[in-house]
Amino acid sequence: MFIDRAKIFVKSGNGGNGSISFRREKYIPLGGPDGGDGGNGGDVVFVADLNMTTLLDFTYHTKFVAENGVNGSGSKCYGKGGEDISVKVPMGTIIRDFESNKIMADLSHPEDKFRVARGGKGGKGNVKFTTPTRHAPDFAEPGMPGEERFIKLELKLIADVGLIGFPNVGKSSILAKVTNASPKIANYHFTTIKPNLGVLNIKGMDSFVLADIPGLIEGAAEGIGLGHDFLKHIERTRILIHVVDISGIEGRDPLEDFDKINEELKGYNVKLWDKPQIIAANKMDLLYDDEVFINFKKELELKGYKYVYKVSAATGEGLTEVMKKALEMLTKIPIMDLNIEDEERFIPEEKSFTYNIIKKDNLFIIEGSFVDRLLDSVNINDAHSLKYFHKVLKNKGVMDELLTLGIKDGDLVRLKDFEFEYLV
Repeated sequence: MFIDRAKIFVKSGNGGNGSISFRREKYIPLGGPDGGDGGNGGDVVFVADLNMTTLLDFTYHTKFVAENGVNGSGSKCYGKGGEDISVKVPMGTIIRDFESNKIMADLSHPEDKFRVARGGKGGKGNVKFTTPTRHAPDFAEPGMPGEERFIKLELKLIADVGLIGFPNVGKSSILAKVTNASPKIANYHFTTIKPNLGVLNIKGMDSFVLADIPGLIEGAAEGIGLGHDFLKHIERTRILIHVVDISGIEGRDPLEDFDKINEELKGYNVKLWDKPQIIAANKMDLLYDDEVFINFKKELELKGYKYVYKVSAATGEGLTEVMKKALEMLTKIPIMDLNIEDEERFIPEEKSFTYNIIKKDNLFIIEGSFVDRLLDSVNINDAHSLKYFHKVLKNKGVMDELLTLGIKDGDLVRLKDFEFEYLV
């Protein structure tokens, strides 16, 4: 089975909390703060794997969560960082942010890597908050949360060579003959409804990946039939082997079929139409008048196509010559990366803690992730910690915003269950 789309959930690890600790040993009853930092959370990293060809695994495994960082501890011990989680995907996988549908990464080459979700940073222990005037801080910093999001995976085949042509012209038979692939083969249209991949297996020749692209029909560029799904799989191939039924046993004109397929390629994406083509005139074993092939070849050469071969998937005639020519051409054509426009590229937002202020008469309520983090980091019953609390409110602009909203001397400010009176 070939699966070319998947929706999954990813979450990086949370950072560990910094430790609030004081050195207490025999003969050193007041040793000062020694709380260590928390460890960073693990990342979620995607890796292109040459041995994978489908996204089938993600039909069943749809959630990937990295390990959290360990909290810091006393004696200035740092918490252990969370383990990264590595997710293998086939080469040619495009990673999109599900919500915006923008492209995060294009994994086109073996071992390409992309960090989809960055682990949260570990919080600082109380030893980091000592100053010349603050010798025993009774507060520490909590770890930052990890990132989480739904992402969409799309696979566009990274085949070196694509077999194209109308349905039932013999593409699957050719693939089966020259590779170890076992595509479904039958004498009716659209036997192939998903691309088949195979690795060239001809003695004495270097291997390359060959894809049997499902048969195109007229109107494919407009999405008729299975057009768009099929055409997109040709985008990554470097060379096209255009298979034509030269026998005409179904009453079709081989030259007319050739022109129609190229029009569909051009209508979908001119870059597809511009790819180098080798023309394989298949079913020569059923052609009793060699003049048909000679005329066909002359017409294509007038159109600028230099490589036209007699081929029979049934007998194997001409297949080695076609594959040798493909191999020769591949040595001169580099793998092309996907061209991502700026407006298509996903730009992650800077991780930050937000807040919102609600005014109710003489009460100002501060809500949001900023509140949770701030209250987790301080001991409101300690004078030094409370001073740090007010400093953070000022540095983050909360106090200025309260003044803008019209706070007056004696008004109340509430953060969850903690309230204090505003004094000028």
